Amino acid sequence: MKIIIHWLILSAAVFAAPFFISGIQLNPIYVCIIVGACLTIINMTVKPIINIITLPINLITLGLFSLILNGLIFWFLSFFIKGFHVSSFAAAFWGALLVSIVNWIAVKIFKLD
Repeated sequence: MKIIIHWLILSAAVFAAPFFISGIQLNPIYVCIIVGACLTIINMTVKPIINIITLPINLITLGLFSLILNGLIFWFLSFFIKGFHVSSFAAAFWGALLVSIVNWIAVKIFKLD
């Protein structure tokens, strides 16, 4: 059940991202559900491995490198999902930051930890 709630939260955050960041576009509305599902899968499977591999860089940058990783993952998805377009890395960075903040607030509100 937690996975579905995370998926819906991430989908809603991706849906809201184009309204706040000018470099992100979602052509059909249902693409946000696909992007949310992909982000959920990546966050549950690949991201812990990436965090372990990049732990020394995260320690040196006091965790700021994880923001860059989130932006890279967000930008990476735009290359593979048709209808989801991120124009630059800056837009991907701000979009990933927005999605992360919305996800963090929702997790705290719904007590999903």
